[in-house]
Amino acid sequence: MIRMRRKILWASCFCFAAAFFLVLTLQVITELGNSENKVSVISSLHSSPLKPGERHSFQFKKQELHSSFKTESDVNRYPVLLWWSPLTGETGRFSQCGEDVCFFTINKTYQHNQMTRAFLFYGTDFSIDSLPLPRKEYHDWALFHEESPKNNYKLFHEATITLFNHTATFSRHSHLPLTTQYLEGVEVLKSSRFMIPLQMKNSLRKRLAPLVYVQSDCNPPSDRDSYVRELMCHIEVDSYGECLHNKDLPQHLRNPAAMDDGNFLKILAQYKFVLAFENAICEDYITEKLWRPLKLGVVPVYFGSPSIVDWLPSNKSAILVSSFSHPRDLAHYIKTLDRDDEEYESYLQWKLKGDISNPRLLRAMKERKWGVQDITQDNYIDTFECMVCNRVWENIRRKEKGWLPQRWEAQVNHLSCPKPEAFWFSSSNPGWISLQKMWIPSFEQSKKEAWALRHLVERNKNFTAEEFWMLVFKE
Repeated sequence: MIRMRRKILWASCFCFAAAFFLVLTLQVITELGNSENKVSVISSLHSSPLKPGERHSFQFKKQELHSSFKTESDVNRYPVLLWWSPLTGETGRFSQCGEDVCFFTINKTYQHNQMTRAFLFYGTDFSIDSLPLPRKEYHDWALFHEESPKNNYKLFHEATITLFNHTATFSRHSHLPLTTQYLEGVEVLKSSRFMIPLQMKNSLRKRLAPLVYVQSDCNPPSDRDSYVRELMCHIEVDSYGECLHNKDLPQHLRNPAAMDDGNFLKILAQYKFVLAFENAICEDYITEKLWRPLKLGVVPVYFGSPSIVDWLPSNKSAILVSSFSHPRDLAHYIKTLDRDDEEYESYLQWKLKGDISNPRLLRAMKERKWGVQDITQDNYIDTFECMVCNRVWENIRRKEKGWLPQRWEAQVNHLSCPKPEAFWFSSSNPGWISLQKMWIPSFEQSKKEAWALRHLVERNKNFTAEEFWMLVFKE
Protein backbone atom coordinates (compact mmCIF):
# COMPACT_ATOMS: atom_id res chain seq x y z
CA MET A 1 0.00 0.00 0.00
CA ILE A 2 2.80 2.41 0.91
CA ARG A 3 4.70 1.57 -2.30
CA MET A 4 1.52 2.15 -4.30
CA ARG A 5 1.05 5.60 -2.69
CA ARG A 6 4.69 6.50 -3.47
CA LYS A 7 4.23 5.48 -7.12
CA ILE A 8 1.06 7.61 -7.36
CA LEU A 9 2.92 10.56 -5.73
CA TRP A 10 5.84 10.27 -8.15
CA ALA A 11 3.49 9.94 -11.10
CA SER A 12 1.61 13.07 -9.98
CA CYS A 13 4.89 15.01 -9.65
CA PHE A 14 5.99 13.86 -13.10
CA CYS A 15 2.68 14.87 -14.67
CA PHE A 16 2.81 18.29 -12.97
CA ALA A 17 6.40 18.86 -14.16
CA ALA A 18 5.52 17.77 -17.70
CA ALA A 19 2.52 20.08 -17.75
CA PHE A 20 4.64 22.98 -16.43
CA PHE A 21 7.30 22.54 -19.11
CA LEU A 22 4.63 22.15 -21.78
CA VAL A 23 3.01 25.46 -20.77
CA LEU A 24 6.42 27.15 -20.60
CA THR A 25 7.33 25.83 -24.07
CA LEU A 26 4.06 27.04 -25.55
CA GLN A 27 4.62 30.50 -23.99
CA VAL A 28 8.13 30.72 -25.46
CA ILE A 29 6.83 29.69 -28.88
CA THR A 30 4.07 32.31 -28.63
CA GLU A 31 6.54 35.05 -27.65
CA LEU A 32 8.84 34.08 -30.50
CA GLY A 33 5.91 34.27 -32.84
CA ASN A 34 4.96 37.70 -31.54
CA SER A 35 8.56 38.82 -31.84
CA GLU A 36 8.72 37.58 -35.43
CA ASN A 37 5.48 39.36 -36.20
CA LYS A 38 6.86 42.60 -34.72
CA VAL A 39 10.08 42.23 -36.69
CA SER A 40 7.99 41.60 -39.79
CA VAL A 41 5.92 44.74 -39.17
CA ILE A 42 9.02 46.87 -38.50
CA SER A 43 10.70 45.42 -41.57
CA SER A 44 7.73 46.30 -43.73
CA LEU A 45 7.73 49.83 -42.30
CA HIS A 46 11.42 50.20 -43.10
CA SER A 47 10.97 49.15 -46.71
CA SER A 48 9.45 52.59 -47.41
CA PRO A 49 8.42 55.70 -45.44
CA LEU A 50 5.36 55.23 -43.26
CA LYS A 51 2.09 55.43 -45.12
CA PRO A 52 -1.08 56.79 -43.50
CA GLY A 53 -2.72 53.37 -43.13
CA GLU A 54 0.37 51.83 -41.57
CA ARG A 55 0.64 54.61 -38.98
CA HIS A 56 -2.86 53.78 -37.78
CA SER A 57 -2.10 50.07 -37.47
CA PHE A 58 1.27 50.41 -35.75
CA GLN A 59 1.96 53.13 -33.19
CA PHE A 60 5.35 53.71 -31.60
CA LYS A 61 5.96 55.13 -28.16
CA LYS A 62 8.81 57.61 -27.62
CA GLN A 63 10.53 55.41 -25.07
CA GLU A 64 10.46 52.49 -27.53
CA LEU A 65 12.00 54.40 -30.41
CA HIS A 66 15.48 54.48 -28.95
CA SER A 67 15.67 50.70 -28.66
CA SER A 68 13.73 49.77 -31.80
CA PHE A 69 15.80 51.80 -34.28
CA LYS A 70 19.56 51.63 -34.06
CA THR A 71 21.11 51.10 -37.45
CA GLU A 72 21.98 53.42 -40.33
CA SER A 73 19.44 51.66 -42.53
CA ASP A 74 16.71 52.60 -40.04
CA VAL A 75 17.55 56.29 -40.43
CA ASN A 76 17.31 56.03 -44.19
CA ARG A 77 13.64 55.07 -43.97
CA TYR A 78 12.43 58.18 -42.11
CA PRO A 79 12.62 61.96 -42.60
CA VAL A 80 15.80 63.42 -41.10
CA LEU A 81 15.55 66.80 -39.38
CA LEU A 82 19.01 68.25 -38.80
CA TRP A 83 19.73 70.87 -36.13
CA TRP A 84 22.25 72.93 -38.11
CA SER A 85 22.91 75.33 -35.24
CA PRO A 86 22.38 72.94 -32.32
CA LEU A 87 19.91 73.72 -29.58
CA THR A 88 20.00 70.13 -28.36
CA GLY A 89 23.06 67.97 -27.80
CA GLU A 90 21.65 64.74 -29.17
CA THR A 91 23.59 63.06 -31.95
CA GLY A 92 20.49 61.21 -33.10
CA ARG A 93 17.07 60.08 -31.92
CA PHE A 94 13.71 59.04 -33.32
CA SER A 95 10.70 60.91 -32.00
CA GLN A 96 7.01 60.27 -32.38
CA CYS A 97 4.93 63.32 -33.23
CA GLY A 98 1.33 62.16 -33.19
CA GLU A 99 1.17 59.65 -36.05
CA ASP A 100 4.47 60.76 -37.54
CA VAL A 101 8.04 59.59 -36.81
CA CYS A 102 11.11 61.69 -37.58
CA PHE A 103 14.82 61.35 -36.89
CA PHE A 104 16.45 64.36 -35.19
CA THR A 105 20.19 64.88 -35.14
CA ILE A 106 22.97 67.47 -34.84
CA ASN A 107 25.32 65.37 -36.98
CA LYS A 108 26.10 67.47 -40.06
CA THR A 109 27.17 64.46 -42.07
CA TYR A 110 23.44 64.05 -42.71
CA GLN A 111 23.39 67.27 -44.76
CA HIS A 112 23.39 65.37 -48.06
CA ASN A 113 21.43 62.36 -46.85
CA GLN A 114 18.58 61.57 -49.24
CA MET A 115 16.11 61.52 -46.33
CA THR A 116 17.06 64.93 -44.91
CA ARG A 117 14.02 67.16 -45.24
CA ALA A 118 14.58 70.11 -42.88
CA PHE A 119 17.34 72.12 -41.27
CA LEU A 120 16.61 73.56 -37.84
CA PHE A 121 18.35 76.74 -36.69
CA TYR A 122 18.64 78.28 -33.23
CA GLY A 123 18.46 82.01 -33.86
CA THR A 124 21.16 83.21 -31.49
CA ASP A 125 23.69 80.91 -33.20
CA PHE A 126 22.50 81.48 -36.76
CA SER A 127 25.64 82.38 -38.70
CA ILE A 128 26.77 82.89 -42.28
CA ASP A 129 30.01 81.01 -41.59
CA SER A 130 28.43 77.77 -42.79
CA LEU A 131 24.98 77.14 -44.20
CA PRO A 132 23.42 73.97 -45.65
CA LEU A 133 23.84 74.91 -49.29
CA PRO A 134 22.93 74.19 -51.97
CA ARG A 135 19.37 74.22 -50.71
CA LYS A 136 17.35 71.59 -52.51
CA GLU A 137 13.72 72.06 -53.44
CA TYR A 138 12.53 69.79 -50.65
CA HIS A 139 14.82 71.29 -47.97
CA ASP A 140 12.88 73.36 -45.43
CA TRP A 141 14.55 75.82 -43.08
CA ALA A 142 13.07 76.20 -39.61
CA LEU A 143 13.91 78.92 -37.08
CA PHE A 144 13.62 78.70 -33.30
CA HIS A 145 14.42 82.04 -31.67
CA GLU A 146 12.86 83.00 -28.36
CA GLU A 147 15.49 85.62 -27.53
CA SER A 148 15.78 89.39 -27.88
CA PRO A 149 16.77 90.85 -31.27
CA LYS A 150 20.00 92.12 -29.76
CA ASN A 151 21.24 88.51 -29.82
CA ASN A 152 21.20 88.44 -33.62
CA TYR A 153 19.88 91.48 -35.43
CA LYS A 154 20.22 89.85 -38.89
CA LEU A 155 17.09 87.83 -38.20
CA PHE A 156 14.95 90.92 -37.76
CA HIS A 157 15.03 92.04 -41.38
CA GLU A 158 12.69 90.89 -44.12
CA ALA A 159 15.54 89.55 -46.27
CA THR A 160 16.58 87.03 -43.63
CA ILE A 161 13.36 86.06 -41.86
CA THR A 162 11.69 85.13 -45.15
CA LEU A 163 14.38 82.52 -45.81
CA PHE A 164 12.61 80.31 -43.25
CA ASN A 165 9.62 78.06 -43.84
CA HIS A 166 8.77 77.33 -40.21
CA THR A 167 9.19 79.68 -37.25
CA ALA A 168 8.91 79.66 -33.49
CA THR A 169 9.54 83.13 -32.08
CA PHE A 170 7.95 85.63 -29.70
CA SER A 171 5.86 87.12 -32.54
CA ARG A 172 2.16 86.36 -32.79
CA HIS A 173 2.80 86.02 -36.54
CA SER A 174 5.10 83.06 -35.91
CA HIS A 175 3.94 79.59 -36.91
CA LEU A 176 4.48 78.60 -33.27
CA PRO A 177 4.10 81.82 -31.23
CA LEU A 178 6.18 81.97 -28.05
CA THR A 179 4.71 85.28 -26.88
CA THR A 180 3.69 83.84 -23.50
CA GLN A 181 6.89 81.85 -22.98
CA TYR A 182 7.45 83.39 -19.53
CA LEU A 183 3.92 82.80 -18.25
CA GLU A 184 3.14 79.43 -16.65
CA GLY A 185 -0.62 79.86 -16.81
CA VAL A 186 -3.54 82.15 -16.01
CA GLU A 187 -3.85 80.68 -12.53
CA VAL A 188 -0.46 82.04 -11.45
CA LEU A 189 -1.65 85.50 -12.46
CA LYS A 190 -4.73 85.12 -10.28
CA SER A 191 -2.77 83.66 -7.35
CA SER A 192 -2.39 85.81 -4.22
CA ARG A 193 0.47 83.70 -2.83
CA PHE A 194 2.98 86.58 -2.68
CA MET A 195 0.51 89.45 -2.53
CA ILE A 196 0.97 91.88 0.37
CA PRO A 197 -2.01 93.93 1.64
CA LEU A 198 -1.94 97.60 0.71
CA GLN A 199 -1.96 98.71 4.35
CA MET A 200 1.29 96.82 4.92
CA LYS A 201 2.81 98.25 1.72
CA ASN A 202 1.99 101.74 2.94
CA SER A 203 3.79 100.95 6.18
CA LEU A 204 6.80 99.58 4.30
CA ARG A 205 7.00 102.82 2.35
CA LYS A 206 8.77 104.35 5.35
CA ARG A 207 11.94 102.48 4.31
CA LEU A 208 11.24 101.55 0.68
CA ALA A 209 10.89 103.68 -2.42
CA PRO A 210 7.58 103.47 -4.31
CA LEU A 211 9.44 102.08 -7.34
CA VAL A 212 11.90 99.18 -7.69
CA TYR A 213 14.29 98.51 -10.61
CA VAL A 214 16.33 95.34 -10.99
CA GLN A 215 18.55 95.09 -14.09
CA SER A 216 22.08 93.79 -14.64
CA ASP A 217 22.13 94.02 -18.45
CA CYS A 218 23.05 97.68 -18.71
CA ASN A 219 22.61 100.05 -21.67
CA PRO A 220 20.73 97.67 -24.02
CA PRO A 221 19.11 98.75 -27.33
CA SER A 222 15.94 99.98 -25.59
CA ASP A 223 17.97 102.71 -23.81
CA ARG A 224 15.99 101.89 -20.65
CA ASP A 225 18.75 102.98 -18.25
CA SER A 226 18.66 106.48 -19.72
CA TYR A 227 14.95 106.71 -18.98
CA VAL A 228 15.29 105.36 -15.45
CA ARG A 229 18.24 107.67 -14.75
CA GLU A 230 16.10 110.65 -15.69
CA LEU A 231 13.13 109.25 -13.73
CA MET A 232 15.32 109.07 -10.61
CA CYS A 233 15.66 112.85 -10.77
CA HIS A 234 11.93 113.16 -10.11
CA ILE A 235 11.05 110.23 -7.84
CA GLU A 236 12.79 107.79 -5.53
CA VAL A 237 13.71 104.42 -7.10
CA ASP A 238 15.34 101.44 -5.33
CA SER A 239 17.71 99.83 -7.84
CA TYR A 240 19.08 96.43 -6.78
CA GLY A 241 20.82 95.32 -9.97
CA GLU A 242 24.16 96.34 -11.44
CA CYS A 243 22.50 99.03 -13.54
CA LEU A 244 22.02 102.31 -11.63
CA HIS A 245 22.69 100.37 -8.43
CA ASN A 246 21.79 102.13 -5.18
CA LYS A 247 20.47 99.36 -2.92
CA ASP A 248 21.86 95.96 -1.94
CA LEU A 249 20.15 92.60 -1.94
CA PRO A 250 21.06 90.00 0.69
CA GLN A 251 24.29 88.28 -0.33
CA HIS A 252 22.62 84.98 -1.25
CA LEU A 253 20.24 86.77 -3.68
CA ARG A 254 22.78 88.81 -5.64
CA ASN A 255 23.33 86.21 -8.32
CA PRO A 256 21.01 86.84 -11.33
CA ALA A 257 20.08 83.15 -11.16
CA ALA A 258 18.29 83.90 -7.86
CA MET A 259 15.62 86.04 -9.50
CA ASP A 260 13.08 83.22 -9.21
CA ASP A 261 14.02 82.54 -5.59
CA GLY A 262 11.02 82.84 -3.27
CA ASN A 263 12.88 85.23 -0.97
CA PHE A 264 13.70 87.55 -3.86
CA LEU A 265 10.07 87.52 -4.97
CA LYS A 266 9.00 88.43 -1.43
CA ILE A 267 11.27 91.48 -1.54
CA LEU A 268 9.75 92.67 -4.83
CA ALA A 269 6.22 92.01 -3.55
CA GLN A 270 6.73 94.65 -0.85
CA TYR A 271 6.81 97.42 -3.43
CA LYS A 272 3.88 99.23 -4.98
CA PHE A 273 5.41 99.56 -8.44
CA VAL A 274 8.02 97.66 -10.47
CA LEU A 275 9.83 99.22 -13.43
CA ALA A 276 9.33 96.54 -16.09
CA PHE A 277 11.55 97.66 -18.98
CA GLU A 278 12.46 95.29 -21.83
CA ASN A 279 15.98 95.27 -23.30
CA ALA A 280 14.64 95.79 -26.83
CA ILE A 281 11.49 97.19 -28.39
CA CYS A 282 9.63 94.72 -30.62
CA GLU A 283 6.01 93.83 -31.18
CA ASP A 284 5.06 90.96 -28.82
CA TYR A 285 8.51 90.71 -27.22
CA ILE A 286 7.34 90.29 -23.62
CA THR A 287 9.44 88.75 -20.88
CA GLU A 288 9.23 87.91 -17.21
CA LYS A 289 9.72 91.64 -16.52
CA LEU A 290 6.00 92.09 -17.11
CA TRP A 291 4.61 88.80 -15.82
CA ARG A 292 6.60 88.76 -12.56
CA PRO A 293 5.05 91.89 -10.97
CA LEU A 294 1.60 90.86 -12.18
CA LYS A 295 2.03 87.51 -10.44
CA LEU A 296 3.26 89.22 -7.26
CA GLY A 297 0.44 91.73 -7.01
CA VAL A 298 2.65 94.72 -7.84
CA VAL A 299 1.76 97.26 -10.52
CA PRO A 300 4.19 97.10 -13.44
CA VAL A 301 5.37 100.32 -15.03
CA TYR A 302 5.97 98.91 -18.49
CA PHE A 303 8.21 99.92 -21.37
CA GLY A 304 8.65 97.51 -24.25
CA SER A 305 6.32 95.91 -26.76
CA PRO A 306 4.11 98.53 -28.47
CA SER A 307 1.38 95.88 -28.61
CA ILE A 308 1.43 95.18 -24.88
CA VAL A 309 -2.24 96.15 -24.42
CA ASP A 310 -3.13 93.04 -26.42
CA TRP A 311 -1.64 90.84 -23.71
CA LEU A 312 -2.42 92.49 -20.36
CA PRO A 313 -4.86 90.61 -18.07
CA SER A 314 -7.18 93.63 -18.01
CA ASN A 315 -7.32 97.12 -19.50
CA LYS A 316 -6.16 98.55 -16.17
CA SER A 317 -3.39 96.31 -14.87
CA ALA A 318 -0.20 98.19 -15.86
CA ILE A 319 1.07 101.74 -16.28
CA LEU A 320 2.47 102.32 -19.76
CA VAL A 321 5.51 104.55 -20.09
CA SER A 322 4.42 105.40 -23.63
CA SER A 323 1.44 107.30 -22.17
CA PHE A 324 3.72 109.98 -20.71
CA SER A 325 5.69 112.60 -22.63
CA HIS A 326 8.51 112.82 -20.06
CA PRO A 327 9.73 110.87 -16.99
CA ARG A 328 8.73 113.77 -14.76
CA ASP A 329 5.10 113.30 -15.86
CA LEU A 330 5.29 109.60 -15.06
CA ALA A 331 6.84 110.40 -11.67
CA HIS A 332 4.02 112.83 -10.90
CA TYR A 333 1.39 110.21 -11.77
CA ILE A 334 3.03 107.52 -9.60
CA LYS A 335 3.26 109.94 -6.67
CA THR A 336 -0.46 110.61 -7.06
CA LEU A 337 -1.27 106.89 -7.00
CA ASP A 338 1.05 106.40 -4.04
CA ARG A 339 -1.09 108.81 -2.01
CA ASP A 340 -4.47 107.57 -3.26
CA ASP A 341 -5.19 104.04 -2.03
CA GLU A 342 -8.44 103.68 -3.93
CA GLU A 343 -6.95 104.71 -7.26
CA TYR A 344 -3.86 102.57 -6.69
CA GLU A 345 -5.96 99.48 -5.95
CA SER A 346 -7.96 100.03 -9.12
CA TYR A 347 -4.87 98.62 -10.90
CA LEU A 348 -5.15 95.46 -8.80
CA GLN A 349 -8.90 94.87 -8.96
CA TRP A 350 -8.51 92.26 -11.68
CA LYS A 351 -6.24 90.26 -9.38
CA LEU A 352 -8.24 90.78 -6.21
CA LYS A 353 -11.34 89.51 -8.04
CA GLY A 354 -9.47 86.81 -9.96
CA ASP A 355 -10.90 88.22 -13.16
CA ILE A 356 -8.79 88.12 -16.33
CA SER A 357 -10.91 89.89 -18.93
CA ASN A 358 -8.55 89.89 -21.92
CA PRO A 359 -9.98 87.36 -24.43
CA ARG A 360 -6.77 87.30 -26.52
CA LEU A 361 -4.65 86.29 -23.52
CA LEU A 362 -7.17 83.68 -22.38
CA ARG A 363 -7.43 82.23 -25.87
CA ALA A 364 -3.66 82.15 -26.36
CA MET A 365 -3.14 80.31 -23.07
CA LYS A 366 -5.93 77.84 -23.82
CA GLU A 367 -4.71 77.06 -27.34
CA ARG A 368 -1.02 76.91 -26.43
CA LYS A 369 0.41 73.50 -27.33
CA TRP A 370 3.31 73.58 -24.88
CA GLY A 371 3.81 74.20 -21.20
CA VAL A 372 6.08 76.25 -18.94
CA GLN A 373 7.49 74.46 -15.90
CA ASP A 374 4.86 71.77 -16.41
CA ILE A 375 6.07 68.17 -16.69
CA THR A 376 2.62 67.05 -17.90
CA GLN A 377 3.07 69.00 -21.15
CA ASP A 378 5.66 69.07 -23.91
CA ASN A 379 8.11 71.94 -23.78
CA TYR A 380 8.24 74.43 -26.63
CA ILE A 381 11.35 72.90 -28.21
CA ASP A 382 9.69 69.48 -28.51
CA THR A 383 6.57 71.16 -29.86
CA PHE A 384 8.62 73.08 -32.43
CA GLU A 385 10.35 69.89 -33.56
CA CYS A 386 7.04 68.09 -33.92
CA MET A 387 5.48 70.99 -35.83
CA VAL A 388 8.26 70.71 -38.42
CA CYS A 389 8.07 66.89 -38.42
CA ASN A 390 4.30 66.95 -39.02
CA ARG A 391 4.66 69.45 -41.86
CA VAL A 392 7.39 67.38 -43.49
CA TRP A 393 5.11 64.34 -43.32
CA GLU A 394 2.22 66.37 -44.70
CA ASN A 395 4.23 67.04 -47.83
CA ILE A 396 5.20 63.36 -48.05
CA ARG A 397 1.50 62.48 -48.01
CA ARG A 398 0.74 65.19 -50.59
CA LYS A 399 3.42 63.76 -52.87
CA GLU A 400 1.94 60.25 -52.50
CA LYS A 401 -1.37 61.67 -53.75
CA GLY A 402 0.29 63.49 -56.65
CA TRP A 403 -0.36 66.93 -55.16
CA LEU A 404 2.03 69.87 -55.05
CA PRO A 405 3.85 70.35 -51.73
CA GLN A 406 2.62 72.92 -49.24
CA ARG A 407 5.07 75.83 -48.98
CA TRP A 408 5.12 77.63 -45.66
CA GLU A 409 6.93 80.96 -45.33
CA ALA A 410 7.55 83.45 -42.55
CA GLN A 411 5.48 86.60 -42.93
CA VAL A 412 7.19 89.86 -43.81
CA ASN A 413 5.91 91.47 -40.59
CA HIS A 414 7.02 88.42 -38.62
CA LEU A 415 9.48 90.25 -36.35
CA SER A 416 8.64 93.92 -36.07
CA CYS A 417 11.72 95.41 -34.44
CA PRO A 418 12.51 98.97 -35.54
CA LYS A 419 15.93 100.59 -35.37
CA PRO A 420 16.93 101.40 -31.75
CA GLU A 421 16.38 104.99 -30.71
CA ALA A 422 17.85 107.01 -27.85
CA PHE A 423 15.64 109.11 -25.61
CA TRP A 424 16.01 112.76 -26.52
CA PHE A 425 16.95 113.72 -22.95
CA SER A 426 19.75 111.12 -22.76
CA SER A 427 22.48 112.66 -24.97
CA SER A 428 24.89 113.20 -22.06
CA ASN A 429 24.82 109.73 -20.49
CA PRO A 430 26.45 106.33 -21.18
CA GLY A 431 23.25 104.79 -22.55
CA TRP A 432 23.08 107.33 -25.38
CA ILE A 433 26.75 106.71 -26.17
CA SER A 434 26.10 102.95 -26.19
CA LEU A 435 23.27 103.35 -28.68
CA GLN A 436 25.21 105.70 -30.95
CA LYS A 437 28.39 103.61 -30.95
CA MET A 438 27.05 100.08 -30.75
CA TRP A 439 23.34 99.33 -31.13
CA ILE A 440 22.31 101.68 -33.93
CA PRO A 441 25.41 100.88 -36.05
CA SER A 442 24.83 97.19 -35.31
CA PHE A 443 21.26 97.43 -36.57
CA GLU A 444 22.30 99.24 -39.75
CA GLN A 445 25.11 96.75 -40.38
CA SER A 446 22.79 93.81 -39.84
CA LYS A 447 20.44 95.18 -42.51
CA LYS A 448 23.27 95.12 -45.06
CA GLU A 449 24.28 91.63 -43.93
CA ALA A 450 20.70 90.40 -44.26
CA TRP A 451 20.38 91.50 -47.88
CA ALA A 452 23.84 90.16 -48.75
CA LEU A 453 22.91 86.82 -47.19
CA ARG A 454 19.66 86.73 -49.12
CA HIS A 455 21.42 87.39 -52.41
CA LEU A 456 24.04 84.69 -51.83
CA VAL A 457 21.55 82.06 -50.62
CA GLU A 458 19.37 82.64 -53.68
CA ARG A 459 22.39 81.73 -55.84
CA ASN A 460 21.95 78.33 -54.19
CA LYS A 461 25.60 77.43 -53.90
CA ASN A 462 28.19 77.63 -51.17
CA PHE A 463 29.95 80.93 -50.73
CA THR A 464 33.03 82.06 -48.84
CA ALA A 465 33.18 84.57 -46.03
CA GLU A 466 35.21 86.78 -48.35
CA GLU A 467 32.41 86.80 -50.93
CA PHE A 468 29.90 87.63 -48.23
CA TRP A 469 31.81 90.58 -46.79
CA MET A 470 32.66 91.96 -50.23
CA LEU A 471 28.94 92.06 -50.99
CA VAL A 472 28.15 93.64 -47.60
CA PHE A 473 30.66 96.44 -48.13
CA LYS A 474 29.40 96.91 -51.67
CA GLU A 475 26.00 97.69 -50.25
